Amino acid sequence: MNISEGSVEECRYYLSLSKDLGYADVSKAMGLLEEVSKLLRAYTASILNSYS
Repeated sequence: MNISEGSVEECRYYLSLSKDLGYADVSKAMGLLEEVSKLLRAYTASILNSYS
């Protein structure tokens, strides 16, 4: 799970860099990445709560 969260943050960094350098419009990709991030957090919370 930690590796997945790190990958999301790495993606976020590269999308921001692409936007800052003017390579692409990343608004749609950022929205999708936010959705993936929320799903990952919910999945992580669900797993951690199942062990409680």
